[in-house]
This record gives sequence, C-alpha cells and structure tokens, in this order.
Amino acid sequence: MHETTNLKEKWSLMLKIVFPILVTQVALYLITFFDILMSSRYGSEDLAGVAVGSSLWVPIYTGLAGILLAITPIVAQLVGAKKKNEVRLVVQQGLFLSLGLSVLVLIILSLFLEPILNTMTLEFRVEKIAKSFLIAISFGIIPLFAYNVLRSYMDALGKTRVTMFITLLSAPINVFFNYLLIFGNFGFPELGGAGAGYASAITYWLIFLIAVVVVHKQQPFQQYELFKNWQRVQFSKWRDISIIGVPIGLSIFAETSIFSAVTLMMSTYSTAVISAHQIALNFTSLLYMVPLSISIGATVLVGYEVGAKRYKDARTYSWLSVGTAVIISFFSACILFFFREQIASVYTTDATVIQLTIQFFVFAALFQLSDAIQAPVQGSLRGYKDVNVTFIMAIISYWVIGLPVGYLLSKFTDFGPFGYWIGLIVGLTAGAITLSARLIRIQRKKHDTVL
Repeated sequence: MHETTNLKEKWSLMLKIVFPILVTQVALYLITFFDILMSSRYGSEDLAGVAVGSSLWVPIYTGLAGILLAITPIVAQLVGAKKKNEVRLVVQQGLFLSLGLSVLVLIILSLFLEPILNTMTLEFRVEKIAKSFLIAISFGIIPLFAYNVLRSYMDALGKTRVTMFITLLSAPINVFFNYLLIFGNFGFPELGGAGAGYASAITYWLIFLIAVVVVHKQQPFQQYELFKNWQRVQFSKWRDISIIGVPIGLSIFAETSIFSAVTLMMSTYSTAVISAHQIALNFTSLLYMVPLSISIGATVLVGYEVGAKRYKDARTYSWLSVGTAVIISFFSACILFFFREQIASVYTTDATVIQLTIQFFVFAALFQLSDAIQAPVQGSLRGYKDVNVTFIMAIISYWVIGLPVGYLLSKFTDFGPFGYWIGLIVGLTAGAITLSARLIRIQRKKHDTVL
C-alpha cells in the first residue's frame, strides 16, 4: 500500500485492493455454494439437511472467525505507523487464539448439536443429514480458523492478490471432493449431504497448508518471519485482539445469525419452502460477496490511513467504498429480479421449489441497497477500530427490529414465510441508517482532533 494524493489514485488503489478480495470471498463462499447446489442435485432431502446444517454452521463460524478479523486493522495500523517489528507477535498470538476458538466450536457442537436439532420439527432423514454434515465439516475447523488469521495478515499488508490466488484453488478442490463423496464416484463412498461436509473439511486443510508455505517462503511476508521465535501464549495479546475482534465477531454473528434464525424458524414449513428459501439465500449471499469485499478493503485502507494520521484520506476512502457498493447493488438487484426464474432452475428441477424461489428472489432484490450501505460502513468503522457501538447497533437493527417484524408478518398476515424476508429488509435498512450516522460522528471527532 502507499499514500495517495487525489480521488483518481484512491479509486485505483481501492479497486486494486478490493478486486482480489472479491475473488477471494467468492471462492471461499463457493465452498458453501457448491455444497448446497450439488446436494440439491442429489435430492431435496439432502438439500434441506445441508441447508439446516449450514444455517447452524455459518453463524458460529462467521461469528467466531470474525474475532480474528481484528488482525487486519491491527496489522494495517502497525504498518501505517512504521511499527513492523510488532507484527510477528500479533499474528503468532492470533494463531494461538484461532486454535482456542476452534476447540470452543468443537465443544459447542458436541454439547448442543443434538439438543438443537431435536427441538426442530424436521423430517427424520433431514435431521440425520444435517447432523452428519455438521460432524463432517467440524474436521476442518482448526485449519479454517488458522487460515483466517494468515489471510487477514496478508490482506493487511495490501497483498490481497496473493490470498485471491490461494483461495481460488478452494472452489475446484471442493467441487472435486463433492463429486467424489456426495455421489460416490470413482469407488468413493456415496455419502449424500454428509459428503459435502467432508469435502469442505478437506478443502480447508489444503488451502491452510498452501497459505503456510506462501507466508513462509514468499516476500513480503517472509521478512516478518512469522514462524520463527515463537513466544509463549500471551493472554494480554489475546485481550488486545479480542477487544477489537469480539465486537466485530458479535456484529457479524448478529447479522449472519438472523438469516440462520429465519431458516430455523421456517422449519415449521414444508421441505419445499425450506429448500426454496435456502436456494434464494444461497444465491443472494453470493451477490453479497461484493459489498462484503468492499467492506474488507475499506478496513485495510481506512486502517492504514488512520495509522498514518491522515484522517481526511480515511474519510474519503470510507465514502468512496459506500458509493462503489451502492452502484454495484443496482446491478445485483436487476440480476435477481429479471433472471430469477433462470437462476432458480439452475438449482433444481422441482416446479414447486422453483416457483417459491422466484417469489423469494423478489424480496431479495429489495435489500441489495441496504446491504450495499451497511457493509462498507461497518468495514470503515473497523478501520477506525470503532467496534463496540457498532455491535450494539447491529443487535438492535437485526434482532430487536428485523426478526420480530418478520415473525409478526409471517404469523399474522398473508405473507407467510415471505414475511421473514420483509423483516430482513427492515432490519438491514435500520442497520444501514444507524451505522452511517455512527461513521459520520467518528469522522467528525477525528477531524476536530486534528484541528
């Protein structure tokens, strides 16, 4: 990364940083995407089982892995402030923390998985597939969390193209092992939905090992010598990372878990409704990778400028990120609206599921703008290391406003399951408004400090 002097240079640097992040995010998400898509081709029950399993897995993973995203603003600010000698210790302690979080997830799954599934009114085979999928994917938790640390470190140095190439490998690897383990090709066992979980776990191990080699061998990462002079576990560093990371993780959890909560609350509907909802959510989540990638880029760029005390440049990057995401959201909404039937047909040949999915896509198109605003704004706030109030705002927007509105509309109006999606739109819109107000306040405070 480097200092920029005008809007054109900033736009160019932002795109240079964001594009590889986008490819990386899409590649990572494609693991879940192909799990859902290929399971749907195996059978509707396997699709529903993987959908329920993913709904439990995604908020747990993204919430706890979100804690590790603190590595990005911490390292970015250290580099911006010319304190490169402190980078290695932060990343090493981040790796230790990732191991601790992995163990925590495994404990949570062993204690609560079966009780949670038992409380849901799922068909027997759907419940069995969901449980098998989660057990299978748990074998990849440790490398997945560790990879998040290394990836955050590489992104913080502005080398997003490197993480792009590493993560690009994950999609074909995952598809290959899905092909072997879901359908039982080339003599491998035919595991159905559970096979998708094992395929993902194998993929996580392989991309982690590749990242280790790159960080150890390639410049500019090699100069930091991450794997030399290991320090003992320092809980003070864990605390420093967690002070920033826990609110980030909880904010991400608040957002992702509301989608999962909606899926779980829809378990009272038919398998066709669950499948259609999951297909719509699966594809819209793929589109969400664009504002999410811009958000991560904003964290890197804003964090770098804040570390160098160039607050005016940090503010410019913040709103440049939002504007870019809003423009792209218009095209995302058009894709969802005008090609909804064709997209639904890619996932399934079941006419009932296709018709339900088409209706879900209409509502999904409506919340593209809110997503495009709230994601980059959150990323900018993380660059300022402003995370606590952001978390509170996320909780209120998604859980106090969005989910109750969705529940009331689904139970007491003719909207039925679509009422939940209206609630999502309301929650995301509330988040976009409140978070934008917070960012403006932080920027004014930094401006006044300089004056």
